[in-house]
Amino acid sequence: MRQRTIGKITVGAIGLGAMPLSIEGRPDERRAVATVHAALDAGVTLIDTADSYHWHAGERGHNELLLARALRSYGGDTSGVLVATKGGRGRPGDGSWTVTGTPGHLKRAAEASAGRLGVEAIGLYQLHKPDPAVPWAESVGALRDLLDAGTIRAAGISNVTTAEIREAHAILGAGLVSVQNRYSPAVRTGEPELRLSESLGLAFLPWSPLGGVSRSALDGPPGPAGAGTVFHRIAAERGVSPQRIALAWLLARSPAVVPVPGASRPTSVQDSARAAETELSEAELARLEAAPE
Repeated sequence: MRQRTIGKITVGAIGLGAMPLSIEGRPDERRAVATVHAALDAGVTLIDTADSYHWHAGERGHNELLLARALRSYGGDTSGVLVATKGGRGRPGDGSWTVTGTPGHLKRAAEASAGRLGVEAIGLYQLHKPDPAVPWAESVGALRDLLDAGTIRAAGISNVTTAEIREAHAILGAGLVSVQNRYSPAVRTGEPELRLSESLGLAFLPWSPLGGVSRSALDGPPGPAGAGTVFHRIAAERGVSPQRIALAWLLARSPAVVPVPGASRPTSVQDSARAAETELSEAELARLEAAPE
């Protein structure tokens, strides 16, 4: 698979968003583990998780524990796999999400995540979302403390503005390696954050990168060339899935981009991984650069 960098670490250009393996509607563990193994077989070496990726109350860290089991049971070499986890959000079990960005909480959360993942130091730890009740500098300062303590090897921030990126970069320096914001065919408002990340040498990890492109096309043949969005039309012309086209388009946006599409089936992650080798023509990119249709 084509490679990209996050800080000093080289990863496959397409990652795996592991959230669907643990939230509402999650697959059974056998299929979840098979999905992770299929990702590794396809050359995926970045797996994105969070301590809040769970379904029911009282199962915090479900996704981290699942990934640890999947990696242990994989028959191949996993030494080059980067598991990126996040802290600062919670799920009380009623479908809602909470935000807690106090330094004490983030430090305890990171230590607990390291324990569930079975690692001495977390390869990449990202602050999941700014807490409006806590000064941003204090939350980011907790990441600095975690870096200094060796609990994490690199830090990232998620769901942030350009001002928050600049402030975090000033506090963390080379310790800050990634920004994880929403960016997709349907949501392109993150362009300023993408360009700032690129200029600062930070990886940009789009979450929900397939927004606006239906997953249903993975389960059947491409539709007629005139159907759906321009992503669907180009996919039909090429005889591939629109998801693959969407991810290839994201990779073409910037060398800083490493998409982390979610998956809950081996076939889904295998298709996503093929986007790393899908080269779009200048004419196709020009069509895709237009506003979503």
